[in-house]
Parts: sequence; structure tokens; C-alpha cells
Amino acid sequence: MPTPPLLESLKAFDTPTICNALERVAPERIGYGYTTRPLVCVHPELPPIVGYARTATIRAVQPSGRNSAAERDARLAYYESIAAAPHPTISVIEDLDPAPGVGAWWGEVQTHLHRGLGSLGVVTNGSVRDLDVLAEGFQVLAGNVGPSHAHVHPVAWDVPVSVHGMEVRPGDIVHADRHGAVVIPADVAGHLPDAAAEIARGESLLIESSKKPGFDFETLRSLITGAPAPPPGAPR
Repeated sequence: MPTPPLLESLKAFDTPTICNALERVAPERIGYGYTTRPLVCVHPELPPIVGYARTATIRAVQPSGRNSAAERDARLAYYESIAAAPHPTISVIEDLDPAPGVGAWWGEVQTHLHRGLGSLGVVTNGSVRDLDVLAEGFQVLAGNVGPSHAHVHPVAWDVPVSVHGMEVRPGDIVHADRHGAVVIPADVAGHLPDAAAEIARGESLLIESSKKPGFDFETLRSLITGAPAPPPGAPR
């Protein structure tokens, strides 16, 4: 299992850079393992979050059909799964309704409760509301914004889920920021900081070179191929 210092080190990189690093250390994952449709990021100014997935499914179009005691027990079992070790965690919640987002599970109360139980944020195809009073520092990536919770209720928890193209199993490592989210395989997590740093250095070299006077195609080709660029004035 990745150590807390390793997870902390991964926060230094945005999610696109983590995706780039995964392409290098786990090329078989190119094309899957991350969100592929737009999400509403409530706090784009927050830094990336990294944690172990706590998963659940919800519905909101119709009542759950449980009596009040069964509904209470279901919610308690759901919260127990959210609070389970190891930490830190990220909640990944799939709305199963035909049109996800009819009812918001996420709002003032749930963001505070989840933060209190150790969750850094949520990735969901469902909706969010109460935008001005959500828990401070709790990141929300949601499918849409809506005003009502309708009949929203948990259906199942600690189960595999799919959110905007990203398949997640309970306990998966998830990295997320305003761009979306990606699952990090535990067996390659330790290789990501070095790979991400190397990629960032290479990109920085290209970008800074492009800003200098005289930058042209031959300069770019030399940077990409490693061959020396022709001297100024030489035939090209």
C-alpha cells in the first residue's frame, strides 16, 4: 500500500500531469482510467486531492421503498463505509438515475459530514447544491448543479462504480483536481513522482525555449531529437 508521504507527494502535480506520468509508467492504461466528460468543479482554486476511493451508488427520482428504520440503517451503513480506513479518502458516487442529477446528494450537510469522516472531496455524476455554504476545503466535482435533493438516497456502497467514464473500485487510489479525476494503480504509484517531475522538466524546456528570440522549427527539432541545431545563418 502506498505510504502517506507518497500520496502527499502526488499532490504536487495536477491531474493532467499525473495522467501523462501514467502513460509513461503504465502505457497499457492509455485511453482509460480517467473521467472523459465535463464535471462542474465547485472550487477550481483548490489544490489537487489524492486519496483512497470510498464508493457508493445513489438514486433520486423515486423513494427508496425502505421504511424509516431501514432508511436510517442504510444511511448509517453508508457513513460507516465512508469513515473506514485507510485515509485520506475521496468519495466516488455514481447516480444511477436515467437522467443523473435530479436530486442532489451533495450540499451543505453532506460535504460537512464527509469532510468530518475523512473525505477530501467527491467525484460524482450526480448534482450538487448549496454552493455558498459547502464545507470549506472540500472539493466537489459534480455532473451538474441543481436546487433539490428530491428522493435522493444511497442504494449500495463499497461497490464498483462508473463516473463519467472512470471505473473505480473501493480502495482505488484517485487523484483529482479541476480538470477531472484519474485512478492510480497502486503498483505503479511509487514511480509517478519521478516520472511526473521528468515530464514537467521536459515541458518547461520546450515552453521556455519557445519564448526566446530566434525560436524556430530547427530549434524545436533539435530539442525533440537531441541533434544540435544549425548555427545562425547556416543553410537549413
